[in-house]
Amino acid sequence: MNGGNAVTAHELDVSRETFDRLSSYVALLERWNPRINLVSRNSLKNIWVRHIQDSIQVFRNADSAKQWVDLGSGGGFPGMVCAIMAIEDAPMTRFTLVESDQRKSAFLRTVVRESGSNCRVISRRIKAIEPLDADVLSARALADLSTLMSFCDRHLSNDGTALLPKGETWEKELAEARKEWKFEAEPIRSLTEPQSVILKIRGVTRG
Repeated sequence: MNGGNAVTAHELDVSRETFDRLSSYVALLERWNPRINLVSRNSLKNIWVRHIQDSIQVFRNADSAKQWVDLGSGGGFPGMVCAIMAIEDAPMTRFTLVESDQRKSAFLRTVVRESGSNCRVISRRIKAIEPLDADVLSARALADLSTLMSFCDRHLSNDGTALLPKGETWEKELAEARKEWKFEAEPIRSLTEPQSVILKIRGVTRG
């Protein structure tokens, strides 16, 4: 059994090799989680849908990219999953995971090493690092949309795209963010949470 509520490679629509890498990732997360609390104990029971599938859909809604930046990576969602997906599907994409917590960064580096993904981990605060000029920027469960716009303004390239999963209050967050920022937003309905969306954001400028 590959973790809580395991699914098959066919259900995920991934190759056997990618599925094996994702399964190894889940096994590492289950091993580390009691010490570091990478994900809640409750969501660990449903990790394949709640975290893996949820992250895969972010990857599949991304444009092609040379540089993908994931902010506040935590246990690696969606950034680490996307980096594992990219080994076969987008091998030229370079991933940068930004996570200020040193123990979580150590976990992420272990996954990078064991998966062989084209990925680096930066263990610093988002505001303290130089602009990363991302073609694609992702962040999940990190901050409200207005705060995320400030991160996009700093770290997203001029023609880049942000992919930001948001819960059922996404419309309220969108309205609040538009008071301070100008941007294009395309809501993509989540396949794993019917009330949630992935906001595909472009053209971020301060309003």
